Amino acid sequence: MLPSKKRLSVTIGILVGMFLAALEATVVGTAMPTVVASLGGLDIYSWVFSAYLLTSTVTVPVWGKLSDLYGRRPFYILSIVLFVVGSTLAGFAQSMGQLIVFRAIQGAGAGGTFAVGMTIMAELYTPVERAKIQGYFGIVWAVASILGPLVGGFVTDQLNWRWVFFLNIPFGMLAIFIIASQLVEDRSHLKPRKLDLFGISQFTAAMTLLMLLLIRSETSFDFYSPVTLMLLGGTIVFLLFFVRSERRAEEPVMPAALFRNRLFGGAALNGFLGSAAIFGLISFIPLFVQGVQGTTATEAGGVLTPILLGWVVLSTLGGRLLLRFTFRHVMLAGMLTMLAGFLLLDMMTAETARIVILRNCFIVGAGMGLTMITSMIAVQHGVERSQLGIATSTSQFFRSIGSAIGVAVMGTVMTQRMNQQIALAPAVDGLRQLAEKPDALLQPAARAGLAPGLLQTFQHMLANSLHSVFVVGTVICAAAVIASLLMPPVRLVNPASQPPSS
Repeated sequence: MLPSKKRLSVTIGILVGMFLAALEATVVGTAMPTVVASLGGLDIYSWVFSAYLLTSTVTVPVWGKLSDLYGRRPFYILSIVLFVVGSTLAGFAQSMGQLIVFRAIQGAGAGGTFAVGMTIMAELYTPVERAKIQGYFGIVWAVASILGPLVGGFVTDQLNWRWVFFLNIPFGMLAIFIIASQLVEDRSHLKPRKLDLFGISQFTAAMTLLMLLLIRSETSFDFYSPVTLMLLGGTIVFLLFFVRSERRAEEPVMPAALFRNRLFGGAALNGFLGSAAIFGLISFIPLFVQGVQGTTATEAGGVLTPILLGWVVLSTLGGRLLLRFTFRHVMLAGMLTMLAGFLLLDMMTAETARIVILRNCFIVGAGMGLTMITSMIAVQHGVERSQLGIATSTSQFFRSIGSAIGVAVMGTVMTQRMNQQIALAPAVDGLRQLAEKPDALLQPAARAGLAPGLLQTFQHMLANSLHSVFVVGTVICAAAVIASLLMPPVRLVNPASQPPSS
């Protein structure tokens, strides 16, 4: 076991690395208009975000498996190095194409930062200690989410958009130095094993095609289009190859035994469903406030704060609750809380008071706080040390896939609902043009120039469409409540009976 001072230093190093990766996921958005003005490439700028999301999601299980086989320390350092290299290259990018490639490198590093970082924390602390400190990770996410747009805007205005990437370098180097100098691993349990390169390649291909399908569906989705069918077909084929390969592999990327573990399976499923619901809400609740209620972008973004606040507060409290109740009880409480929040969202109209919207968002965020901490600790508690890395990373992978699927499904539902209403709507001049380019509804000056009848009709249609989105979230939460009941009634062990393995 590491001395307390070294353990604290390593914890700080992990938190710094996670904060960097979490911040980078949001800070770039504010700088992108300036980046487009500098580099051009408006038609492909969305891939600056998509490339990061793609590689950070697909690589997570691979990082976890590598850390199980060869140790945590080298691969955590390598992930930070990749992130810093990607940041440096992105800062020097001379075209939008280059920036997209360098963002993909950043994302690959970020995937390892989360997966291996959380695994290191699981080995540093006993389950009971882990329950007490997990709130810090929620705080890191919340602070990064709130500061990201602010930091991006300030750095872009006061310095240059390139410094959005360059500022990662000193903090990344600090994290590398701390982990390299303070983390000492017990490598006696590691044995030479054959890495399943074929399985990794099949998994990477399948998940890349799936993520491309989900990313594409957020903007334009036609199930019967050749591109959609090719992506879907390719995903299924590579998944079948992957499953077949896993059955024969000496060291499978995702061991089948993991999914036979009821605690792991229940926790991973709930993490998937919870992420689908919460990230769908985060994507669409600002549109409700700005588009339906006619507020500014700043006011619309403000509705995310109570979600993050509820997430942080209940993450901290949830760790304490795990010391008294079973994983099933705490998970069920979290999912019921999320379900209650979505039911309240379903009742909102254009006239709903802002304080009511904030309250509803806080309730959903609170439920997510209970759910996420319970999911992560349950996953790590239910597996042997030799599978700690792949279990942690697989759980993180299902959360990421869940969030992408949630946003894609809710976006598709909103689009289809809007199209149905337009087809049945009375003839209102400019309605179809506004539906094709609804940006005017989100800009106060442009909105003021719209005819009152047109504005009122479209806002009503948007409200109905977003109501359907919230109903989808409600259904997902209801499914998660049922999934929570499938978890075994397991409690955290006494810290004396399971000392840390570091």
